[in-house]
Amino acid sequence: MPTTLPSDFQDLEKYSDWVLFTESERYSKRLSSSMDEMQEFYDAAFPRIDAALSYLDQHDLNALPEDANNLLYLYCSLVNVSFPVEVWRQPRVPDSGAASMDCIVELKP
Repeated sequence: MPTTLPSDFQDLEKYSDWVLFTESERYSKRLSSSMDEMQEFYDAAFPRIDAALSYLDQHDLNALPEDANNLLYLYCSLVNVSFPVEVWRQPRVPDSGAASMDCIVELKP
């Protein structure tokens, strides 16, 4: 079943592979994506961030409908790609070598 977003954001369903529920998944997706892929996602989603936040603010965060929850996680992924796109121009943190960070505690989707 494809990931659905609220009707006002159906144009972003093309990027539904960025709807990821954990930080680990988002980080892995970032590392496995090209800069062109991240830039395309960023260019499509970033201009809509105010509309997405306004939409999400209409709902109780603890009782989001599935499509709104997907939108939230899509924008969590946007945050994850923002530094690589805006600053580093590469998926990995510069000068970090083989270092990695694992999030031990995460909210359950």
